Amino acid sequence: MSDSEDDSNSMSGADWPVTEEWLQAVLKEHHKDLPDPTMITVLDFTVKPGCESGESVLSDILAVAVKYSLREDPAGVTHSLSFIIKLLPQDPFSRFFVTEAQFDLREIKFYTQVVPDLQSYQQKTTESDIRLPIPKCYYAHYTAGTNDPEPVPPESVLVLENLKPMGYNSADFARGLTLRQTKAAVEAIAHIHALSLCLKIKEGKSLSERYPFLFQTNRATDSYQQLVERGLPQLSMFLERKTGMEDVLAALNNLRPNTKDVIENLLEPDEPMALITHTDFWCNNLMFKEDEDSCQCAILDWQMVTYSRPTNDLALLLNSSVPAELRRLHTNSLLDEYWNALIETSRKLDLDVEGELGYGREKLESDFRKSQLLALLLCIGSVDLAIGNAQMEERLLELLKDLFQEGLLNADVACKIPE
Repeated sequence: MSDSEDDSNSMSGADWPVTEEWLQAVLKEHHKDLPDPTMITVLDFTVKPGCESGESVLSDILAVAVKYSLREDPAGVTHSLSFIIKLLPQDPFSRFFVTEAQFDLREIKFYTQVVPDLQSYQQKTTESDIRLPIPKCYYAHYTAGTNDPEPVPPESVLVLENLKPMGYNSADFARGLTLRQTKAAVEAIAHIHALSLCLKIKEGKSLSERYPFLFQTNRATDSYQQLVERGLPQLSMFLERKTGMEDVLAALNNLRPNTKDVIENLLEPDEPMALITHTDFWCNNLMFKEDEDSCQCAILDWQMVTYSRPTNDLALLLNSSVPAELRRLHTNSLLDEYWNALIETSRKLDLDVEGELGYGREKLESDFRKSQLLALLLCIGSVDLAIGNAQMEERLLELLKDLFQEGLLNADVACKIPE
């Protein structure tokens, strides 16, 4: 998801399903303390595309800015709100793909069920401010389609805070993340991981049963395997043209018959550290607010939220979105950054990860090593994003060389997933 706006393609509200009445409903949710929605008067609003054409395949995205007044305000006082609307794709094929896999429902339930539970648990457990690094949700609506007694199409609307006017910007995927941005992203996901882990342990409830809408291992495996099968032939053709990549290509061809087993094995929750994972944690789903003193990261697009192992998120970020030299130099220190943020946040929430769960920094590194293979397969599934861009091609080649040298492309190793 990108919150970028293209002024040259700006459109009036009449071109989109955004009306004054609809905005009233959103603003009513935003001002829940008001006894009467008629106390809100919409004065003006604009609607623009929320991303470049083709940039988002799971949603149609609109950027809306609205000016309004409240009856209780002094004369002349107005308010403004900027937000992003995520709708089902208008393209019939994309719409079927999204609704069949429940990507839209999963993200809506993340914001309407998981997030409130995490916030409630935090508030009753600690006075420390543990920031949820996500956009605020203003409004959500979902209705499943029906065929009886007559066809009714599904509806899905998610209204989120627009972070761009607040100083957040998307990362440059071609260039890759800076070390500062990577640290901010690692710390941000550690907060989500820690909150969900503590919620599970301290309340003694299975998260997969509590949230049955999470991307289940079997469905996620099938989805990712389809992407890998699509991407591997493209990658093979690309590597055949590169000198010195013959051994890497041979290893990938040996691995290919086992990729589904590898994906399923690594997506399967591994207790006691199984928790809420983003599972699509790469730089295009991140935004950053930076100044001389700080860098804050916001995590977007939770359509693939899963109950899985935390290192899957870390490995995907470092393998897909970090320049090769930075990854080689700083992986261990970034794992330290994550580990420190995880155990510190958990401690604030009254959980001693090492003492109560018997999970330590060495086990994190072992799990990360395994997760690197899953991350590579997910990168292969989206290899078309890299091929054709010199910087991204080079990053992919260096990643393949490194994982080959570390023995992670060996088919036997991949199937056994040893400690």
